[in-house]
Amino acid sequence: MDLSGKIALVTGGSRGIGREIAIELAKHGASIAISYVSNEEKAIEVIESIQEYSVKAMCVKADVSREEEVERLVDTVKKQLGPIDILVNNAGINMDALLIRMKTQEWDQVIDTNLKGTYLCTRLVAKDMLKKRYGKIINITSVAGVAGNIGQSNYSASKAGIIGFTKAVAKELASRNINVNAIAPGLIETDMAQALKEEIRESLIKSVPMGRLGSPKDIANIVVFLASDKSDYITGQTINVDGGMIM
Repeated sequence: MDLSGKIALVTGGSRGIGREIAIELAKHGASIAISYVSNEEKAIEVIESIQEYSVKAMCVKADVSREEEVERLVDTVKKQLGPIDILVNNAGINMDALLIRMKTQEWDQVIDTNLKGTYLCTRLVAKDMLKKRYGKIINITSVAGVAGNIGQSNYSASKAGIIGFTKAVAKELASRNINVNAIAPGLIETDMAQALKEEIRESLIKSVPMGRLGSPKDIANIVVFLASDKSDYITGQTINVDGGMIM
């Protein structure tokens, strides 16, 4: 799955799943741009890891929920690396609360980052992809968007919205040789999972038929496949990477 000569933008690429995606794409030859919101030090660490694979790499501070910042992000990547071939909409947040206790601000912030951010990045990047008649767009959703989750009505709604968005945009862009797919991670070993109390971790693991948490690399491997020419006849799909949680 050779990605040499391709330019990839991974939003939210400074940690966790986004970090692993960016590094794995670089291993396969793609030049990489990542966006981050606050932790410049972590973003620079990712760039330094990527540069070990002798590809171009850059990071840009940008809040994907803000249109002007997304415009600046895409323009900066185009000027320094070139038009984007692979877009991975990974940036996302969660602000969990039971519905009756959820603040409207918590609803809006999660929807704006996760769903609106995916829309803004895709709309801008797709313009150049249409001109080239080529592109790979990969949206990171969640099993919460497939099955819902208690205390995550905002997060589940945003991730379910990404699944519907993926299908609609896949239909719009298919005739121009642009593939649009989504990946729905299950329980993945990230900072968030590591912060859970041991008894909560154990109860969650019991809900996974494979009996363990996934790793960020499990997600990154599917991203590489969807970014490569091996997936040229796949579009509009949501691939669950969840150890069998959702069947």
